[in-house]
Amino acid sequence: MMLFLAQSNHLGNAKNYLLHEVLRVAAQKANVSLAENAAEADVVLVVGNQLPNNAAFVGKKVYLVSEDAVMNAPEATLEKAQISATDYVVPESAVNFGGVSNVRNIVAVTACPTGVAHTFMSAEAIEAYAKKQGWNVKVETRGQVGAGNEITAEEVAAADLVFVAADIDVPLDKFKGKPMYRTSTGLALKKTAQEFDKAFKEAKIFEGGNAKTANAEESGEKKGIYKHLMTGVSHMLPLVVAGGLLIAISFMFGIEAFKDETIFHGLPKALMDIGGGAAFHLMIAVFASYVAFSIADRPGLAVGLIGGMLATTAGAGILGGIVAGFLAGYVVKGLNFAIRLPASLTSLKPILILPLLGSLIVGLAMIYVINPPVSQVMNALSEWLKSMGEVNAIVLGTLIGAMMCIDMGGPVNKAAYTFSVGMIASQVYTPMAAAMAAGMVPPIGMAIATWIARNKFTANQRDAGKASFVLGLCFISEGALPFVAADPIRVIVSSVIGGATAGAISMASDITLQAPHGGLFVIPFVSEPLRYLAAIAAGALVTGVIYALIKPKTTE
Repeated sequence: MMLFLAQSNHLGNAKNYLLHEVLRVAAQKANVSLAENAAEADVVLVVGNQLPNNAAFVGKKVYLVSEDAVMNAPEATLEKAQISATDYVVPESAVNFGGVSNVRNIVAVTACPTGVAHTFMSAEAIEAYAKKQGWNVKVETRGQVGAGNEITAEEVAAADLVFVAADIDVPLDKFKGKPMYRTSTGLALKKTAQEFDKAFKEAKIFEGGNAKTANAEESGEKKGIYKHLMTGVSHMLPLVVAGGLLIAISFMFGIEAFKDETIFHGLPKALMDIGGGAAFHLMIAVFASYVAFSIADRPGLAVGLIGGMLATTAGAGILGGIVAGFLAGYVVKGLNFAIRLPASLTSLKPILILPLLGSLIVGLAMIYVINPPVSQVMNALSEWLKSMGEVNAIVLGTLIGAMMCIDMGGPVNKAAYTFSVGMIASQVYTPMAAAMAAGMVPPIGMAIATWIARNKFTANQRDAGKASFVLGLCFISEGALPFVAADPIRVIVSSVIGGATAGAISMASDITLQAPHGGLFVIPFVSEPLRYLAAIAAGALVTGVIYALIKPKTTE
């Protein structure tokens, strides 16, 4: 007989190892073999008070035993396991959570479009709340540097709930067969208790495939266009950051130094070729490919890439990329649904049929139908932005600045940010400068308010102000969220006024910025660093002073 001892997540690594060694010695005496995994075992021995929800146990016989029984009478435990093991049945509490008490082991995944603020702040909120309830918890972050604090197969097997807080599509295949609940990073951060309450009631077994198949609709999260766009933006950002900074460094040798290959042995030209010729040339194609991926999974990737590149070469810019991404995604998804093949030929769909037909349909549509009018629209928009008068610049800067501060990283903020990033591809850099200046205002403004009206804030709020100031300098608008949660109307109103001020000053001063992120660290690369700092300072002071005046005093 082969027996497998299931890891018990609530016991810890040391106790699990000790139990395994005690059982191994007893198994040798009883001529029983210990399996390396559940798939090889005849009987699965589970230490604890209740059976976990584990897809690997389906079709196996299981025996539930206490820790003391294994430690004190391992031989008798083995004998009873062989006689009394019963067929595994998925626990009812694992499928339909009746309450908090049924959930002990939580694994979570967080991911936001930029892979910075919301990813890690929501992870902290989830971890803090779960630990406060006395649960075991592990949170995997999917940031710009990849997966952090990665969840292992053993931790997945022991999990009672998979809690996914993501604003973009992320791979979740390793959680197949587990109860899963999906929400946004914003809700996980601001309404953690509410989302866990919903998770216990609404979590459903994840059957694998694209992350979109989980229950985001039930969680109240807004999917569709916004989520697909943010998936594209998330993967495009590294190209924009790298390309923009390299172009800015090239300009430091002179605005037109890249045209002369004799300057510094052609270094300015090389930097421009890398940043503008490669990174910026790829950004729209990568954006479109991941929009298509979000809609149609992996089969949409190549078709979106081709459609996005056609938009780039035609000068259709970000608007062409958006159309190409959505067109590619839905065309491939439709083809995948419509084409039915025998099982022996099914493998040809993702590598031959879908890429070929999808690329043909999307490519011809882009060349003959979409690119000509969209290119004209983008050219007209670019020319208008480049030649706008001071009044129009102030109006646009005010609008971008206000939108950046309305929901601190939410859909309105991301709409303004995506527009500004998209204009970089059309060599229009003033909106990006205005967006970043405004985005830095709310957290810095909250810090200023805690300094001006110190007696109106608690000690914890004053400490939060210090952290908020640092986050603001890094262009992390979410640093103001603790203040928004405590006093939403006043904080948002004062932030919007300050952000609009910073955006208007930046646009009126015709300040340009090629990098879409970085805050204080990329200010040396803006066209007018001192004026830019003045715009940010003015906006932050406006926000800080207004909030200091209108905020009621908080008692300790």
